[in-house]
Amino acid sequence: MSDTMKNIGLFAIVGALILLTGVMQSWNTALLILNMGLISAIMALGVNLQWGFAGLFNVGVMGFVALGGLAVVLVSVDPVGEAWAAGGTGVLLGLLLGAATVVAAVLVNTRMPRGRARAIATVVILVGGFFLYRAVFDPAVAAVEKVNPAGTGFLGGLGLPVLLAWPAGGLLAAGGAWLIGKTALGLRSDYLAIATLGIAEIIIAVMKNEDWLARGVKNVVGLPRPLPYEIDLQNDPGFVETATGLGIDPVTASTLYVKLGYSVLFLAVLLILLWMVQMARKSPWGRMMRAIRDNETAAEAMGKDVTRRHLQVFVMGSAICGIAGAMMTTLDGQLTPGTYQPLRFTFLIWVMVIVGGSGNNFGAVLGGFLIWLLWVQVEPIGLFLMQLVTSGMAEDSGLRIHLLNSAAHMRLFTMGLVLLLVLRFSPRGLIPEK
Repeated sequence: MSDTMKNIGLFAIVGALILLTGVMQSWNTALLILNMGLISAIMALGVNLQWGFAGLFNVGVMGFVALGGLAVVLVSVDPVGEAWAAGGTGVLLGLLLGAATVVAAVLVNTRMPRGRARAIATVVILVGGFFLYRAVFDPAVAAVEKVNPAGTGFLGGLGLPVLLAWPAGGLLAAGGAWLIGKTALGLRSDYLAIATLGIAEIIIAVMKNEDWLARGVKNVVGLPRPLPYEIDLQNDPGFVETATGLGIDPVTASTLYVKLGYSVLFLAVLLILLWMVQMARKSPWGRMMRAIRDNETAAEAMGKDVTRRHLQVFVMGSAICGIAGAMMTTLDGQLTPGTYQPLRFTFLIWVMVIVGGSGNNFGAVLGGFLIWLLWVQVEPIGLFLMQLVTSGMAEDSGLRIHLLNSAAHMRLFTMGLVLLLVLRFSPRGLIPEK
């Protein structure tokens, strides 16, 4: 069997499993798996761009996904007029003062000759700028968060169409990646992993605690969406007539219509990004990145600026993750910073890349669909098997209770098992890099 036929067969198997989910469970469940599989595939593409192309071990994926989700709030939510009147100007001025302090310290540190005068000037600027920043920023934040804290308590966004938030999420994540990369990309791979994980935790901690930005752990709900609401479709006589004519309940038809709409949008984004990264992989830039990945010393000897190229690919991969984060927040209809768990979900995305095939974009896409399908389906299947195994035991049996409670851990067990099997029998992934 040729490699092309094998790859088509693997995608066909995953597609058949999603269709089987629709037949055996419900089409709503199947479409939900499909939509999250599309988003997961985009995240896996971003990580594969960093690891598969350049060998960068980024464990802070969820931080960039969270920045993409934040962009949805900042772009699509209507501005809160009372909050802006109470302290919006002060917040902006405080942020500008903080940025100006950092810029001034950097300029002094780079342009003054090394010595005691430079050290004193840097300390004076940082300490004085910090207290000035806090003196302006803190009262403004307190005033903003006092404005209807149960419903708003934040500045809101720009009130633009939510689809504009998807590229904005990529830009926001790219900006964060540039700042991080300028300081962290000089580290060795294991230290880079620790640094990116820590920075992701910092990003999420800021989102949780700065209520003026996006309500923190109070969450922002009811985000705008690019598709109509189900209740509006159910109140549309034309839609109800069409659904009834097809023999589908209008309520079910409305949910399927919305989920299918998201599937089309997400698929379009995935295909565009897949085409772009494929073109990048085949270009001289892509060949150069793989050469740097395989032997940095030789690439430097050939005159390549390794640090600069690492920064480029780090920013690009993070931007893709930011787009995926904006899409996921749009699908959820709410921003919940507490759900971004860097270690847990970053591990899941890395499993997608490794199982699918590191260095192969189609492998990353396959891994995104397959691992998400397993992540969703393994727990109910495991519970069914445990109920089947314990069906002959007494209701109060300790072993029966233990086995039924253990079904909740089937997800992580299965991810580890799949990873071990792939690394043993196909160590380069299901669709390996050529």
